[in-house]
Amino acid sequence: MNTHSTKPSEVTRDWWLVDAEGVVLGRLASEVAKRLRGKHKTNFAPHLDTGDHVIVVNASKVVLTGNKLLQKQAHRHSGYPGGLRSVPYSKLMATRPEMAVEKAVKGMLPSNRLGRAMLKKLKVYAGPEHTHGAQNPKPLDLRDVAAPHNPDQAHTVEEVL
Repeated sequence: MNTHSTKPSEVTRDWWLVDAEGVVLGRLASEVAKRLRGKHKTNFAPHLDTGDHVIVVNASKVVLTGNKLLQKQAHRHSGYPGGLRSVPYSKLMATRPEMAVEKAVKGMLPSNRLGRAMLKKLKVYAGPEHTHGAQNPKPLDLRDVAAPHNPDQAHTVEEVL
């Protein structure tokens, strides 16, 4: 009996639509990263991009637990001395919530050219509208999978500000 090795020509890609309203950011990111990598498929190969396309809508209504909305910082560096810039997640979620979701998913993908190729299949929108209706995305419900353990600790941007 031979071991089957998946070839790039055998990969089929589906489109998934995720509604992020009321879902915790980290739990959303882990499920989306799993779909982008293709780990939910039987023909998963760690050296190939076997994943699907994922559309995330309502990114502005994603939830952060605990005090992360006030204390967590998003960092970036220009590459020059003293070029570190930080912005609190409360401001990031108010101005660019798509970036917060993309950053969380990117951290859960491989840090190489394969991970960068997987990240290109992620489309994030702050509101409920998206431009990928022609692809007929399947809905992916993360409310039961990604429910917070203690809903009292979950905070949205509107509650804090």
